[in-house]
Amino acid sequence: MGLFGNRKKPRDVRRLLDAPNGPVPTGYEPGTPVPGTVAVYFADDPRKLYQLRQWLPVLERLDREHPVTIVMRNRKSYDALETPLRKVLAPAFPDLVQLYECSDLKVAVYVNNSVHNFHSLMQRHMLHVHVNHGESDKVCMVSNQVKAYDRVFIAGEAARRRHRVALMEFDESKLVPVGRPQLDLRPAPVLAPSTQRTVLYAPTWEGENASNNYTSVDVLGPAIVERILAVPDVRIVYKPHPRVAVSPIPSIAAAHREIVRMLSRAHVVIEEGDILAVFPSCDLMITDVSSVGLDFLYLRPDQPMFVADRYDDRERLHTDAPISRCADVVDSATIGLLTATVAGRLDHDEYRDARAAVRSLYFGDLAPGESTTRFLAAIGDAVRTRDAHLSVSTLEVPA
Repeated sequence: MGLFGNRKKPRDVRRLLDAPNGPVPTGYEPGTPVPGTVAVYFADDPRKLYQLRQWLPVLERLDREHPVTIVMRNRKSYDALETPLRKVLAPAFPDLVQLYECSDLKVAVYVNNSVHNFHSLMQRHMLHVHVNHGESDKVCMVSNQVKAYDRVFIAGEAARRRHRVALMEFDESKLVPVGRPQLDLRPAPVLAPSTQRTVLYAPTWEGENASNNYTSVDVLGPAIVERILAVPDVRIVYKPHPRVAVSPIPSIAAAHREIVRMLSRAHVVIEEGDILAVFPSCDLMITDVSSVGLDFLYLRPDQPMFVADRYDDRERLHTDAPISRCADVVDSATIGLLTATVAGRLDHDEYRDARAAVRSLYFGDLAPGESTTRFLAAIGDAVRTRDAHLSVSTLEVPA
């Protein structure tokens, strides 16, 4: 860290216009180049750090070939992020501009659709790549903001169709299918061995607006758990989205507490940690429309799935989320039959063949490890394209 990170007053008086009483840059000496080829830009507060954290192992692998610097804008997020990768804090807009202008960062990577990303997109000498933080059928997965990026990495054909349906006059040539590199990772299993069959309930959170609310916690959660408890010889694991436990919505907070109470004896509640480390020990999963369901589909296509629908709109669910066509749906019409249905699927999985086809729709036929290979190659291509474009632009400048 440079000495500037400990100073109380900024050196650049232009910062006073943007953040007169805000934090100062940390992790580098302003005015000097920050090393690295790839800038991973993250501007949000700690509530959204899960979006970045899931990429960290992949970025560490990328760092071996193209050095990575994580560029952050929020002091609390900067302090909370633990990573061996280089990280810097550029809190004010002038800090960010100076950091980019002094450095030779070639590609900027974005893990979400934050409105703050546009501060970074102003830099013309980098190639900007959107990778998002998961693959799901949520409405938030496709934003008109993707038109601002040079390239948009997607998992597969389902994502391509999602963009085609949702966006007007979008250039599909920006889409680069790379699979889901995080799913090449194999974290150590976290569940203790059990002679019982394990059912995972992994609901999502309520989203940042009503149109992005897919959680089943408040409308179906306690009833789902109650009915799984009635299935003989079953261990229940409850692993909600990280933001469920801190939800400001009273009905969700109350339902979450009730679920935890119901499972306080002889079952498992996991509120933190990598859900990929939970999957290996699970015999069946119940989830919502979310990336978790698709991750399970990719990694455990041999295991039955249930998708919960808080809106009781089966036609819309099947249209918007193709994964629901190869899963049992949990809604107000089927919740009363859930005990028998779960018991039946544990013994006979009639959707297994259908899941194989839907898995191909989302991820193609990628073998383990191939997503990472594609991702690294796609970043490498972006680096080379940027260098080639910059060299041509420089040559065309008249003397």
